[in-house]
Amino acid sequence: MTVFAEPEFTAHERVVFASDRLAGLRAIVAIHDTTRGPALGGCRMWPYANEAAALRDALRLSRGMSYKAALAGLPLGGGKSVVIGNPQADKSAAMWRAMGRAVDDLSGRYICAEDVGTTVRDMAVIREATRYVVGLAPDQGGYGDPSPFTAYGVFVGIQAAVEFQLGYRRLDGIRVAVQGLGNVGFHLCRRLAEAGARLLVDDLRE
Repeated sequence: MTVFAEPEFTAHERVVFASDRLAGLRAIVAIHDTTRGPALGGCRMWPYANEAAALRDALRLSRGMSYKAALAGLPLGGGKSVVIGNPQADKSAAMWRAMGRAVDDLSGRYICAEDVGTTVRDMAVIREATRYVVGLAPDQGGYGDPSPFTAYGVFVGIQAAVEFQLGYRRLDGIRVAVQGLGNVGFHLCRRLAEAGARLLVDDLRE
């Protein structure tokens, strides 16, 4: 595996591999660009087929976060972290604390948050080892699960696309395919169903 030769590597500022054998942590943190500010991006946990696939995901997603922050006019850069493992079976408090230490070693260049396979509770454990984490519960000064907000953004985007193509924003009778029924996909489907859309859905888990 060669980082600099990876097609998704686009002058990333820093790529860090973090490992803690006793805690069971195998992770990659990719910082794409901090020109506008510290790199913000979720921590994704997924059973990647191999390290190359995990690296590719971290590089691709961190670059996307740079563009996302810039388009939104935020004083943030783009970053992402991935933890290799099954989120249904491999989590432990020790692993998340080890991840927190890895984030803390970056001294604020990367701010961790929730993503696929991680939760508000996981971020709370990471916070035990670093202050560079968001996506916390309201009683810890955060806004809780960001998924409903992300889903709403996608919903409004669908409305705008329908209006552009058909001249109206109504979704009743519109057929929408949704791939992935995790937190974001589930909330999105609920909004779409309430708006009268016809849903075709797919997920890895039945």
